[in-house]
Amino acid sequence: METLQSSGSTDIDEMSVCQSDPVSSISKSQIGLIAATATGGVATGLLAICGPFLAPAFRRICLPYVPATNTQVSNVVHVLRGRRCKSIVDLGSGDGRVVNSLAASRSLIGGSEFVGIELNPWLVLYSRIAALRTLGVKSEVQFKRQDLWKYSLNQHDTVVVFGVECMMEELQLKCEQELEKGSTVVACRFPFEAWKPKKVYGEGVDTVWLYER
Repeated sequence: METLQSSGSTDIDEMSVCQSDPVSSISKSQIGLIAATATGGVATGLLAICGPFLAPAFRRICLPYVPATNTQVSNVVHVLRGRRCKSIVDLGSGDGRVVNSLAASRSLIGGSEFVGIELNPWLVLYSRIAALRTLGVKSEVQFKRQDLWKYSLNQHDTVVVFGVECMMEELQLKCEQELEKGSTVVACRFPFEAWKPKKVYGEGVDTVWLYER
């Protein structure tokens, strides 16, 4: 009798062990699934936030986001002073500080329209908020999410661009094809090598070149 009881106890223990293994296995699978889902969610979130900033790096000719310094913005205003601009566009407007500063200086440079062209949606949103905060509701200040290479310049008489060296030649061709005679182009950081500037102001990376077409 004692032997039978002992054997029965052993069978029960073995059954308990056998039953516990699947439960443990399922639990580990669930933990793995949760971990994988969480990791995927974090990766998707980071891609959604960082994607617009990283995407230009995969373009043939990119215009990276490098905020203009106060000196650079001041130099742009300086070379445009007294020119009585009508419609100004900043290509690759970034955080909007150039457009907003030009709009705030309209008594010095003229202008009935100030437009920023920027591909990054987060920077476009930031620019609009900054404009609302610093300038109030101004219908003449606009920020558009658009590829600068696909944006037509013929509706503007003044173009501002903080370019990179590899894009200047192609941008020069775009300006020649789309801008009306007598238009003004302001280049910052890098000049248009084939054009003779009307004005040059500043030093080093703060240099600004003004051209008349």
